[in-house]
Amino acid sequence: MTATRPAGSVCLVTGATGGIGRATALALARRDARLLLSGRDEQRLADVARETGGTPVSADLARPGAGTSLAARALDVTGRIDVVVHAAGEGRFGPAAALDPAELERLVAVNVTSVIELSCALLPGMLERRAGHIVTIGSVAGRLGRRHEAAYAATKAAVSVFSDSLAEELAGSGVSASLITPGVVDTAFFERRGAAYDRAWPRPVPPEAVAERVVDVLRMPRDEVVVPGFLSVALRVRGALPGVYRALASRFG
Repeated sequence: MTATRPAGSVCLVTGATGGIGRATALALARRDARLLLSGRDEQRLADVARETGGTPVSADLARPGAGTSLAARALDVTGRIDVVVHAAGEGRFGPAAALDPAELERLVAVNVTSVIELSCALLPGMLERRAGHIVTIGSVAGRLGRRHEAAYAATKAAVSVFSDSLAEELAGSGVSASLITPGVVDTAFFERRGAAYDRAWPRPVPPEAVAERVVDVLRMPRDEVVVPGFLSVALRVRGALPGVYRALASRFG
């Protein structure tokens, strides 16, 4: 896998108006990256652009064709994209039996379809230059599953496998694909999904911790980075001993 120096690289960050996306934009700005910032809220996007010196490219990724459209508009601005960080995301909490079809459609559009569209639209240029990096923000929920988060977890599982597949497909091409798998992150995500985080453990990590792992993975590429690292133990137990994992999850939540 080929390393990418953030300094001077053209980096497109989706979901840049808050949470992990904003923290990532700020972290990349401190490393002198050239930033293109995407989000729905144009005022908040303008604020982040002023903070980072980036260029705002507003987009509602729930709309049909939004990923392809965003790629075209971004390339019109800079001519190339060296790094894309898929930080935009929607959450949903509640029983699967109560899932509204319109809500599911939006979840899939933002969390899955736009990620695949945008990645595939930017890949030809990256492959031609034999340089580039696609970074996807997944979730531990997408690797383990969580009750009352079935639809959300399914969307994160989809992009996790997409990133895994890209990493294998792009081997030797000069283009890298990495998955950042966070656990609980201290953002407004839980308010937007409809339920506060109320567990004592694991404690939420700040979005800046995830952003730093994004920067790290550009400089030292890896297929997947789990944040915080100790949660990788749960992933290994789930993969090797699913029955044991289920028993522990049922007992401890």
